Amino acid sequence: MKKVSHQIICAINGKSYLSHDVKPMFTINSSLVEFIKKQGFQINSDGFISKVEFNKFKKLQLQELLEKENGDLNTLQKDVLASFDNQDLMTSNVDESFDTHLTFGQRTSDKIANFGGSWKFIIIFFAIIVLWMILNFFLLQNKAFDPFPFILLNLVLSCLAAIQAPIIMMSQNRQEERDRLRSKNDYKINLKAELEIRMLHEKIDFILNHQGEHLHELEKQHLEILEELGKNK
Repeated sequence: MKKVSHQIICAINGKSYLSHDVKPMFTINSSLVEFIKKQGFQINSDGFISKVEFNKFKKLQLQELLEKENGDLNTLQKDVLASFDNQDLMTSNVDESFDTHLTFGQRTSDKIANFGGSWKFIIIFFAIIVLWMILNFFLLQNKAFDPFPFILLNLVLSCLAAIQAPIIMMSQNRQEERDRLRSKNDYKINLKAELEIRMLHEKIDFILNHQGEHLHELEKQHLEILEELGKNK
């Protein structure tokens, strides 16, 4: 391949790149080379391909693979394929990104739900009820603001239960939303890992086959040398 000012020409788009921005064709596994040829590009083993074009064709090859196995791609699969363009990481802190978008009301409801599901709330609430009963039944007697059978207390408890239930449900709904985001993130990470492992297996097989061919060629040359030596004796 021609070099222009210490730059190498990409066999795909004909543009010049620095040496660290290209890959030799002979280092690419055969399945990807065949895929590139199917796209109508004439390439050979002594050429070079830019990393930009390499990532693009790798993404297209993986997209074709996923479409064959699963049909049309969903949004999560498209996100995974897009991460191959710039070698982006799929890992992310779901809790941190989720919490940054919560409103004041949502944060307040979560705190109330957490407090309402604690022993601290149960002990305080039970103490208030006991104090209420003692105050109205023994201390105030005829001046009680809520005499036995404590109708006002029952009303307060009913109102508290009516308010607390939807607050807890709102918090649970957000927890389910958080769990769905975690599941989506785990799916994208697992899918990318599976694709990377599959490509790694292909690359290892390619290297082993290439080494086998190289060893076979060395053995052939060694035998030819031995034959020449035998003839000269």
